[in-house]
Amino acid sequence: MNDEPWTIATGDDPIVATAIHAGHDLRNEIAEAIQLPDTDRRREEDPYTDHWVGIAKNSIVVNRSRFEVDLNRPREKAVYIVPDDAWGLEIWKTTPGDDIIARSLELYDRFYAEIGALCDEIIATHGHVVVLDLHSYNHRRRGPEAPVDDPELNPEVNLGTASIDPDPWGDVVDAFTSTMRDLPFFDGNLDVRANVKFTGGNMSRWINARYGSSGCAIAVEMKKIYMDEWKGDLDEDVTATVGRLLESAAQSVRGILTKSEPRAR
Repeated sequence: MNDEPWTIATGDDPIVATAIHAGHDLRNEIAEAIQLPDTDRRREEDPYTDHWVGIAKNSIVVNRSRFEVDLNRPREKAVYIVPDDAWGLEIWKTTPGDDIIARSLELYDRFYAEIGALCDEIIATHGHVVVLDLHSYNHRRRGPEAPVDDPELNPEVNLGTASIDPDPWGDVVDAFTSTMRDLPFFDGNLDVRANVKFTGGNMSRWINARYGSSGCAIAVEMKKIYMDEWKGDLDEDVTATVGRLLESAAQSVRGILTKSEPRAR
């Protein structure tokens, strides 16, 4: 297990890439209390999304599992307690005590303090910050042999933009979206749509509310077309191709930001 709950890299860049659900580690007291099999837990995490954070010089990869603390939910819902909190899964041997929950929430508070400090520093340098919040989601929930979930309701890339103010940030969102949608993806193009399956989690909402015209967070949910969500196997070619498209989309965002230093207040 990585002793550090997350890994932060920094560089001269107005963009931050995050993979806050990539982690699978659990601190010892959580590992001892949990009964959920590793395979079931991994299915609801976002495996391999950390492969893509190199699209920005600033990045945060969370090493701890969302089953220890979910950094993308409101604080009062960040620790899953009952099955309804976690896709109907029976997580615990016994319900975690208040002390265990408190230690998980200490991590939650520390994370938001650190990402806030990073964004503050980038804004002080560049005048603005854009966070690309990288996630993935399942689309074979009825089982490994069942038909895939309805593609009309499950785009290959779902952008969560509901909390973004379109006045200062519409051009940035449009640049990211059009690049992801228009570049070739094998023999076609990716189905990229906004707010179909997800509208953005707590972290993107928090950043958009905190920074307004100085900071923007786009939640990027990749359908698990790059892996087998039941077996956990990675398709390296698809993963690499997605990474190249994300890198191009991030570069398109930089081009927009360069034209407006700093963003309008």
